[in-house]
Amino acid sequence: MYYRYMDSPVGRLLVAGDDGGLRRILFPKGNRPDLLESHWVETRKPLEEAVLQLKAYFAGKLKIFSLDLCLDVTPFQKKVLTALQQIPYGETASYGEIAENIGNPMASRAVGQANARNPIPIIIPCHRVVGSNGTLTGFGGGVAVKQALLDLEQQHRWR
Repeated sequence: MYYRYMDSPVGRLLVAGDDGGLRRILFPKGNRPDLLESHWVETRKPLEEAVLQLKAYFAGKLKIFSLDLCLDVTPFQKKVLTALQQIPYGETASYGEIAENIGNPMASRAVGQANARNPIPIIIPCHRVVGSNGTLTGFGGGVAVKQALLDLEQQHRWR
């Protein structure tokens, strides 16, 4: 696994992947700090496209990512993560709406758990999922980072 760090408006991110594609984005703070594994190799080249697209996103110039992603998740989690990618830039959806969209309307709690295990936040936009009343709920990078990402998208939504 290759990794590198990048500075962003929401803090330093750890970006990791291998020859198959991007596998992780980790936040330095919040519920999932960057935990390097001993076999990971720090390098820039294999992750350059992911970093370029993330920088364009943070600059408000990219609304849809186009990267090879490698997801080591359960079939249910894959359904949820695929549904998250359908939430338009600058918009939000509730856990219940995602459960409906994947054909399992009673699974909003399970959707929340799958959302929390998203290995590639920002690119798979779990920050766009909110509570049924529109309130911000947990986020791997912290609720303040979630709010910052939503604010960024609102600021650049119509550009």
